[in-house]
Amino acid sequence: MSLSLPSSSPSSSSVSSVPSSLSLPAVVVRLRAVGCVFAEDEAELLVSTARTPAELAAMVERRVAGLPLEHVLGWAEFAGLRIAVDAGVFVPRRRTEVLAREALALARLAVGAPRPGRPARSAGPAAVPSRAVVVDLCCGSGAVGAVLAGSLEGIELYAADIEPAAVRCARRNIGDRGLVYEGDLYDPLPASLRGRVDVLVANAPYVPTEAIEFLPPEARIHEPRVALDGGSDGLEIQRRVTAGAAEWLAPGGHLLVETSERQAPRTVAAFARGGLVPRVVSCEDLDATVVVGTLPAPGPAAGGSGGAVVRPAVGIPVGAR
Repeated sequence: MSLSLPSSSPSSSSVSSVPSSLSLPAVVVRLRAVGCVFAEDEAELLVSTARTPAELAAMVERRVAGLPLEHVLGWAEFAGLRIAVDAGVFVPRRRTEVLAREALALARLAVGAPRPGRPARSAGPAAVPSRAVVVDLCCGSGAVGAVLAGSLEGIELYAADIEPAAVRCARRNIGDRGLVYEGDLYDPLPASLRGRVDVLVANAPYVPTEAIEFLPPEARIHEPRVALDGGSDGLEIQRRVTAGAAEWLAPGGHLLVETSERQAPRTVAAFARGGLVPRVVSCEDLDATVVVGTLPAPGPAAGGSGGAVVRPAVGIPVGAR
């Protein structure tokens, strides 16, 4: 399993009558036989999700054949939400919840905040705060955008991904709370967003090309390579994102990119080359590393890390791996 999923008790199963070969203990045995580490939890999810014995049998066969559990179920749990995930779509990872949490904290600060060319919060009991502009690049299933849209009113949400199946999922998960575009990074975004984006999130692929063969087969075989392959050093897509960010960010706006602890120094260097002031946020529990860069603007920089450890980028050896 690539992420934690809420378990269900056997009594909550929607399959009212199943043959003994599809009983909960029998499914656990089959999953254990093919190496599923969390066989009990997975079996409960399969049994509770299937609507008929025939559907349960098909789901068990797909899981035994090696399909990711989330693709079999049709959803993944992410930050307390059920995110629709179709076959062939990148499964959102638990570690990416840190990226979503950091983006949410910054978006909250941006709602109602004055920006050049945008009015500040008006006074009076009927005051309506100005809306924060949020962009989710390499959005995949739209998990991060769905968390932001579901947690915070007063944002304009835009998302984009190059993979058509992911775009279809993102549109279902985000719904009418934002706009989802298909295309390469910034290319499909409306030109009117240039210089207006308060929070720019990019969960760009960061696995080096040569390391993909060592990924678990669930990822290597069943997730799109475009969602995994970050180029020769894993940072090619990140560099493209950081190089273009300043053109799209509002003064004082923020770029957030998930990376690995080993790659973080070079991600920090790319942020600095792009004109951003970087800091590193880490969460040991989820093995998560996020680099946050701010486009300089007059006044103090704002930020909030929701309990994760924030490390200033100053002093990190750029050549370290």
